[in-house]
Amino acid sequence: MLTLIGRRLALGILTLLVVSVIIFAGTEILPGDVATAILGQSATPENTAAIREQLGLNRPPYERYFEWLVGFVQGDLGTSLGNRRPIAPQVGFRFENTMLLAAMAACIAVPLSIGLGLVSAIKQGTIFDRAISVVSLMAISVPEFFIGYVLILFISVKLGWLPSLSNVNERMDFGQRITVMALPAITLTMVTLAHMMRMTRAAVISVMNSPYIEMAELKGVKYWRIVIQHALPNVLSPIITVVVLNLAYLVVGVVVVEVVFTYPGMGQFMVDSVSKRDVPVVQATGLIFAMTYVLLNMTADISSILANPRLRHPK
Repeated sequence: MLTLIGRRLALGILTLLVVSVIIFAGTEILPGDVATAILGQSATPENTAAIREQLGLNRPPYERYFEWLVGFVQGDLGTSLGNRRPIAPQVGFRFENTMLLAAMAACIAVPLSIGLGLVSAIKQGTIFDRAISVVSLMAISVPEFFIGYVLILFISVKLGWLPSLSNVNERMDFGQRITVMALPAITLTMVTLAHMMRMTRAAVISVMNSPYIEMAELKGVKYWRIVIQHALPNVLSPIITVVVLNLAYLVVGVVVVEVVFTYPGMGQFMVDSVSKRDVPVVQATGLIFAMTYVLLNMTADISSILANPRLRHPK
C-alpha cells in the first residue's frame, strides 16, 4: 500500500515539474516584449535595456526558470510587475476566496448529486428518472458563463434577491460573504451537479446487475435496502473518484465564474494579470492551480485504492 502511494506521489511531483516547464515556456513565447509593455509610451531603447537588465530578462531562460522554481518551492512567488509588490500576500487572500467558493459549492453539490443519483437508480425507467436525466444532460451541455448570466438576469435583475457582483472583502462577516457568494456558488453547483449525479446513477445501475444483487432480490430484500446496504459500498470507489475530480474542477474551473461575477479570487487575479502582461503573477497563479489539480487527482487515486481492495493488487 505504501509503495503504491509513494508511486502516486512521485508521479504527481514529476507531473508538476513538467507543468512548471510548460507554464514558464508558455509565458516566454508570448508575443511582444515585457519591458516594452511595462514602459508603454515612454519606452526608449535605453529605458527598455535598463528594465530588461533590472528584471533579469537578459539572462538565459533556463537560469531564470530554475531561479523561479527554487523561489516558488521556498515560498517566494516573486514580485508583481504591475504594482511592484510581493505576489505571495496578494495571492493569499484570493486563494482563500477561491477555496471558500469551491467549498461552498461542494457542500451543496456533493450530497445533492449522490442523493439524486441513488434515487434515480432506484427509480430507473420512471418519469422521475427520465426527467432527471434530461435536466442533467441539458445542464452539462450549457457552459457555465451562460448559466451565470441567466442567474444574474432573473435572480439579481428581475427578482432582486441576490447581488449580481460578488465583491468580497476582508471587512465582511461570514454571513455577508455567504450572501454575496451565493450566485457564483449556485452556478458552480449546477455545472458539477449533473456530472456527479449521472456518474453515481451509472455506477449504481452497473452494480445492480451483479449476481449477488439478483440473489438478494430473490430472497425478498427490499429494493432500497439492496441499494443502500449492498450496492452502495461497492460503488464507493468510482463515486469517490468522480467527486474528487469534480472538486478539482471546482477549484481550477472557477476562472470563468469569477470573471462573470467579478469575484476576487485566483481566477480573476490571473485574468487581470494576463491583460496587464504581469508575467510573474501569471506564472505563480498557473502553477498554484496546477498543484491544486494534481493534489486532488492524487487524492482521488489514493482514495479509490483505499476504497477498493482489488486495486491494490496488479491482477
